[in-house]
Amino acid sequence: MKNTKTQKRKGEFIHFSFVFLAPWRPLQFVNLGALAVTIKRTHNEKLADAPIWSVVRLRCIIMPMKFLTISRVSKTFDAAPVLHDVSLDVARGEIVCLLGPSGCGKTTLLRIIAGLEQPDLGQILLEGRDITPVPSHKRDFGLMFQDYVLFPHMTVGENIGFGLKMHGWTQTKIDARVEELLALVDMAGYENRPVYELSGGQQQRVALARSLAPSPRLLMLDEPLGALDRTLRDQLLVELRSILKQLGQTAIYVTHDQLEAFAVADRVALMNAGRIEQAGTPETLYLHPVSAFAARFMGMTNILSGTINSLNPPAIETPLGILRIAAMPAHLRPGDALQIVIRPEAARVARRASAGPNHLTLTLVNRSFRGAHTLIQLAGPGEITLAFEIPGLGCTARPGEQVHLAIDPDAIAVLERTSDAQRDAS
Repeated sequence: MKNTKTQKRKGEFIHFSFVFLAPWRPLQFVNLGALAVTIKRTHNEKLADAPIWSVVRLRCIIMPMKFLTISRVSKTFDAAPVLHDVSLDVARGEIVCLLGPSGCGKTTLLRIIAGLEQPDLGQILLEGRDITPVPSHKRDFGLMFQDYVLFPHMTVGENIGFGLKMHGWTQTKIDARVEELLALVDMAGYENRPVYELSGGQQQRVALARSLAPSPRLLMLDEPLGALDRTLRDQLLVELRSILKQLGQTAIYVTHDQLEAFAVADRVALMNAGRIEQAGTPETLYLHPVSAFAARFMGMTNILSGTINSLNPPAIETPLGILRIAAMPAHLRPGDALQIVIRPEAARVARRASAGPNHLTLTLVNRSFRGAHTLIQLAGPGEITLAFEIPGLGCTARPGEQVHLAIDPDAIAVLERTSDAQRDAS
């Protein structure tokens, strides 16, 4: 076999071809899991004395393999729909976060993936195989909950090794695995410590080590850091993501906290009323929310209605005046109605008023110092209220006074959908 061409770039498909000798076969297509391979017979004069052999050229495209597929899953409890036609793919080694408010269906979806609930409709596929009817204990998945569920009468090492013992591991192998995992979660030497002597953060590390002990094919985490204070949670989020990526562990993480989701996930699926409202990288969800719901859940409340004033430069007529934006969606035309969102970091306090685009004069309603920034709330014409985060002490005005602002066009996004009907149709 001779390799003739190879190209490999991180994050891109890998294209290559190679030649090998094989018995003659007609033109055919072979599916080898993640490989999509086209085989084409070619003639080789040097093999005239061996007519049953030909040179076969393979051209391959290595596609990202869908490790887990959630296909059109629906679920109803007591005639109340909880999930509506939910579909989502998870790649091997990817950390995907199910994000949304209480009651949106994220935990129900996690339980269906785990096999703890059965969907009314739809399938759960693992590496292309339907595992929907497979019992939870046969899926080889790991679960980690907000409540650590550690055994108080056992030591740290006994807690981590408990599942391995149930799987028939020898004590020697268990001890080696426990030592390895304690080093991974920065708790080396804690094997014999009673769990009731540990802090909340340490107990959470032990729970993580226990869930990782049997090397699950998929690790599911349901609000795992919800009981911790913000400082400790922020620290453990960094450690958790580092550990999962170091192991190449595929994981689904459930939370209602968008900052938590952004810190840990490769990709976020924002859920709303049993549907996936938007899925993408944390950067995509924040910079390009598709709906008012998505924008508000990302912490953006500055949502305005308007009409397109011009396409070049892209500008929108709003109740606050003309606002220029960085880019206009290609399908829109002058006069079209739309909604925009102005991100909270978009404003800069100006010394004086200006009549140009993206300059606003509003009345200060409230000013709240938040450390790294000052949150200002302002009133505009009618019932319009806006909120912006000004770096440091960048705004010293008092409530009732006018504030002059310059708005960054790059921090204004057009919302693709303005209603649930548009979401359902897309």
